[in-house]
Amino acid sequence: QVQLVESGGGLVQDGGSLRLSCAASGRTFSSSAMGWFRQAPGKEREFVAAIHWSGDSTFYADSVKGRFTISRDNWKNTGYLQMNSLKPEDTAVYYCAARRNGSPSIRRVSYDSWGLGTQVTVSS
Repeated sequence: QVQLVESGGGLVQDGGSLRLSCAASGRTFSSSAMGWFRQAPGKEREFVAAIHWSGDSTFYADSVKGRFTISRDNWKNTGYLQMNSLKPEDTAVYYCAARRNGSPSIRRVSYDSWGLGTQVTVSS
């Protein structure tokens, strides 16, 4: 199993940017798909973005398409989520997840490993 630790969250103003990182330990990260999910208070955890193990294909929720970019550096065992043009509705705890099957998925249940999350707060 892969251990994941998110970082980079914080407080930012409407229209600002943040870059989240997901540091992975374990030999299987480079062959695992990676996803980002988020959970706002009182809401279910929802899909944000996912990337193939090779980095060759990415998927985004409609709500973040064009504003967020998912990427990864397998040499560094790290994944990233660049978030631009942030809105108050992006406020949530953001989680990264890894899936041994290298193909990305938008479904939470498809992922084998999860980090503890990092808080992102966007003020209006």
